[in-house]
Amino acid sequence: MTTTNTQTEQLTQAGQQIEHDSFAIVDREVGSHAYTEGQWQVVRRMIHATADFEFNGLTEFSEQAVEAGIAAILAGAPIVADVEMICVGLSHPRLAHFGIRAHEFIADEDVIAAAKQVNSTRAVQAMRKAHRLGLLAGGIVAVGNAPTALLEVLRLIETEGVKPALIVGMPVGFVSAAESKDYLSQLDGVPWLITRGRKGGSTLVVAAIHALLSQAETLQTDGNR
Repeated sequence: MTTTNTQTEQLTQAGQQIEHDSFAIVDREVGSHAYTEGQWQVVRRMIHATADFEFNGLTEFSEQAVEAGIAAILAGAPIVADVEMICVGLSHPRLAHFGIRAHEFIADEDVIAAAKQVNSTRAVQAMRKAHRLGLLAGGIVAVGNAPTALLEVLRLIETEGVKPALIVGMPVGFVSAAESKDYLSQLDGVPWLITRGRKGGSTLVVAAIHALLSQAETLQTDGNR
């Protein structure tokens, strides 16, 4: 498999070959799906990251979600994550290529103090801090663990008019995880990408964003020819 991408590929030919062979296996074994080419690149990388073919079907996109994510990346939009694990998992060189920074505030002292004072979660207060810093408007919101983070972003959209460029909503778990994603899927005016039900997690969010980064580089390279 050949590619024009240089920034969003594995760093060695051996690594590239393994990844490309893995994608070929997923393509061969997945069976039928109803995703567009851009959507499938996201879902395929999620399956590759987890070896779980159930994400063919569990993953849903709002209209133009992939295109909105690519546009945000090309514009250098910030990424606001609910937990540090997402920021650690994202490739820093790939983000730097687009001038993107990933942010998380869950362990900040002021966030912890605010959560204790009003008896909320750190995830809620972290998203409020991101909003105060002006990072949510026009940014990519990446939620892989905390349903309360996603619910808070939705509250900010509804009550304060915040408009992220894209919400990658994949909180994992048993309390409010499925419900928060169902709520997000009813949202109009803000593009979203979700996994239905209890399944989710940081690994999936990172995979989805890496797939968008790859597509952004392809578009960027083609546009520079």
